[in-house]
Amino acid sequence: MKKSLKYLLIIVLFCFLYAGYTYYPALNIVSGYASKNMASGLFLAKRDQLSIEKQDNGFLPINFASYDIDEQEKSVSSSIFGLMKRKAIYIEGLGAILVNDTYDAARKIMIPNRFISESKLPYPYGNLPQKDTVFNEVDYEKLQVAVNNAFDRTEEKKQQTRSVLVVYKDQIISEKYAEGFDQTSLMHGWSMTKSLTSAMYGILQKKGRIDINEKTGLEAWANDERKEITYNDLLHMNSGLEWEEEYFNISDATKMLYLESDMGQVQIENQLVAKPNELWYYSSGTTNILSGPLLRKEFDSHQEYLDSWYRELIDKIGMHSTVVEADLAGNYIGSSYAWASTRDWAKFGLLYLHEGNWNGEQIIDSSWVHYSATPTNTSEGRYGAQFWLNAGGYHPDVPKDMYSCNGFKGQYVFIIPSKDLVVVRTGLVADPKFNINIFLKEIIESIE
Repeated sequence: MKKSLKYLLIIVLFCFLYAGYTYYPALNIVSGYASKNMASGLFLAKRDQLSIEKQDNGFLPINFASYDIDEQEKSVSSSIFGLMKRKAIYIEGLGAILVNDTYDAARKIMIPNRFISESKLPYPYGNLPQKDTVFNEVDYEKLQVAVNNAFDRTEEKKQQTRSVLVVYKDQIISEKYAEGFDQTSLMHGWSMTKSLTSAMYGILQKKGRIDINEKTGLEAWANDERKEITYNDLLHMNSGLEWEEEYFNISDATKMLYLESDMGQVQIENQLVAKPNELWYYSSGTTNILSGPLLRKEFDSHQEYLDSWYRELIDKIGMHSTVVEADLAGNYIGSSYAWASTRDWAKFGLLYLHEGNWNGEQIIDSSWVHYSATPTNTSEGRYGAQFWLNAGGYHPDVPKDMYSCNGFKGQYVFIIPSKDLVVVRTGLVADPKFNINIFLKEIIESIE
């Protein structure tokens, strides 16, 4: 008996040591994710701690995190069993930022100016109520069934949808929210932010300040084959640079988002694994090159860089709820960290549905919109310029002209030009668990 107990203790000790050796390096990332997500949820999205713990941070291994919240400092410190404590501080205008030992709380931090004006127009060109409009071609009962089908009706939490908004011919024809959310709630777009980054390049292109077919001119790439990489290659995720995009393990993506203070530099340091424009693969690091060092050099000052996103795009189209979060270096995390209300996410979709025109003003050239929705040559019809596509018929019952902003855990802005339709869905479960093909098919069938 004693011998058996001894062997059992040895086995338990071995398992404990193995688990510590295997998972200890990941704790830094886990506690970083937990503190960052909690701080953004509390101080930016104005949600309560319990709902964030149970929903947004309620999956392994994040649900092992404990939190120390400082309301006065607007900070969240998190650790896993007391190990690898990480801290995120909320700064008005820049969101929640993961800090490290180099952070100086006394240092003046630049924040973006906002350009908010109240339009006396109904949604989407303002925020006044829309005129009652009934479309004869819309079966409203069938539409409501389709929207209801996107939400959980029991406690089983299969769909985990938080919001659905359907805009047809510029009119909201259906809108629904899960308990605890409404039309003012800020929804984390995750990688939908990439499409905002692309739009900023569309604005620069319209102003004649950039040619996407030019090489980037990055100094770090000047003396090797990487000097051949163009803006077009980066926008198409076709640079050939080494990258691993995995969210539930230690990867280039998770190390960048939760360990690095300057996220735009991470992918710059990687080497080529293929020639530019010959291999497509998804890379958040690529987008942060675009949103950080490359976009920053197009402006004379950091303040101008910070302001431009709001002055030229976000506030220009009335997305006034929107906040794009920054890293510790002060650059926007264009890969992953924009928040906006569901209605404001729909406004962005409508900008593209109307080929870059916003209530008579051309924000982005129509040619840029078409470029964004044209497949890169190596993506099998799945990806354009920081937008996902259905050109290859990936969703068989959805028009092939549909393209979308997609984000981690099932954030979507679907743009369907042939149907004059924009559909937004936010939640905690992505395709295929949340079936996009069926969801959109049912909505489209209610209009036809």
